[in-house]
Amino acid sequence: MSGTTFITRARVRRTMADEWHSLPADDVLRRLDASPLGLNASDAARRLARIGPNELVRTARISPWRILLAQFVDVLVIVLIIAAIISAVLGTLQGELADLYDAILIVAIVIMNAILGFVQEYRAERSLEALKGLAAPKAHVLREGGIVAIPSRELVPGDVTVLAAGDRVAADARLLEAAGLRLNEASLTGESQPVVKAIEPLPRDSFVGDRKNMVFMGTAVEGGRGKAVVVETGMATELGKIAGLVQQETKEETPLQKQLDRLGRQIGIAILSAAALIFGIGVLRDPGHIELMFLTAVGLAVAAIPEGLPAIVTISLALGLQRMIRRGALIRKLPAVEALGAASVICSDKTGTLTKGEMNVRILLAGPRSYEVTGEGFDPKGTVKADGSLADLAADAALRKLLECGVLCNDATLKRERDRWVVEGDPTEGALVVAAVRAGLDVGAVRTRWPRVAEVAFTSERKKMSTLHAALPPSEVQEILAVPEGERHQRLQDLNLVLHVKGAPERILAACSHHVVDGERKPLSDNDRRQYLF
Repeated sequence: MSGTTFITRARVRRTMADEWHSLPADDVLRRLDASPLGLNASDAARRLARIGPNELVRTARISPWRILLAQFVDVLVIVLIIAAIISAVLGTLQGELADLYDAILIVAIVIMNAILGFVQEYRAERSLEALKGLAAPKAHVLREGGIVAIPSRELVPGDVTVLAAGDRVAADARLLEAAGLRLNEASLTGESQPVVKAIEPLPRDSFVGDRKNMVFMGTAVEGGRGKAVVVETGMATELGKIAGLVQQETKEETPLQKQLDRLGRQIGIAILSAAALIFGIGVLRDPGHIELMFLTAVGLAVAAIPEGLPAIVTISLALGLQRMIRRGALIRKLPAVEALGAASVICSDKTGTLTKGEMNVRILLAGPRSYEVTGEGFDPKGTVKADGSLADLAADAALRKLLECGVLCNDATLKRERDRWVVEGDPTEGALVVAAVRAGLDVGAVRTRWPRVAEVAFTSERKKMSTLHAALPPSEVQEILAVPEGERHQRLQDLNLVLHVKGAPERILAACSHHVVDGERKPLSDNDRRQYLF
């Protein structure tokens, strides 16, 4: 491929940023001069040299000195600095230690205020690193038909990536294949529910959150599998655009900053006016003590300055910022905390914004028996009770089998990150895992004892997921999965297999002929089905 041709295509690619989802997959490949089998190594290297690495870059780094100096430009802080200088001068001229102490106190307040503001804003300046943390370190791509793992920074437009459950998407890409593919796009759109992906073209004016034939950098694969051709990398991705916006420096003052500046000017004018009035009256009454009157007026002016106000404001904002950070908010400028508090109306999509993205099982039905599940979020602390008594899995076969099915026909995992529990995978599947742990089930042991040998992914048409399990050591399972499909089916027929299915209640009940009641297998009647549904 000639260099001139590639540059032309690169320009076309940049103008196509908002159109990839509206084109058939074949057209996307043709415009990128790519193949479903992926790029060869030399072609990928040429593209990488011309387009650059697939990474988020800092467009404008604000130096720590600028952040520190910005803490001293408020009108009220300037008034305090002037007051400190005057107090120091008065203390030196009059030999009064009280004035020197006042100067030291004011300087200490100004410095403490500056340090608090600097620390908070310097931490927030590292917000780009938080976005970089969403990017995947590795990507699986096709190179001349074979799957290889490469650093995600080496991805280029035209690369074909292979996606599987647990992967994090390394670049914006147009889907070529999707089999039950579900992605968590909360990091990009705020939508807590996983998005089911498809490959059909969509209208050109579709919003980013509605582009179901696209996958985006920083989002996570929760289930299924797929292949996609990379169309945008680095700062040209949707996550890159967010990174660019985060780094933009705006000069607009918040309502609090405007009020404090106005208050500082008013205080300055009022104090100077009062000092001038006191000085004038004193001189008129006692012309022989002009110096004393001047020092008295200046001393009263300094005493009238509210030295603690800037520190109180900064401390209050810093406390509010820390609370918001603990709740997952990203704030670059300290006064923005107050600006958000001054908002009277916030327009947003409630899903994923006002919700936590966490699911919880509250009621379990195992046969005719009902169980109450307690606990909050994904924390495994909680209980499963029936009629006020803790459930006993050893004695309750129906509940045990129900929970085992819930964790085996499931791709989610529960783990602890820092000081909280999180789920990797679909939140609904995560809720089933958490409920099983609260009931006392050893999820790891169950999954080890019954490894998965086959599956049929959930789709909107089937409305259910099916997994096939065998009581075999993991090494034997991997050996079976490695053989050709025809031979694999023959070997599976000779094993003790268990099929687990979960999905929409009406679909599951329609496929069932029996249920377990008081530990016994009994026929499932139409009346039983109605009771389960209603």
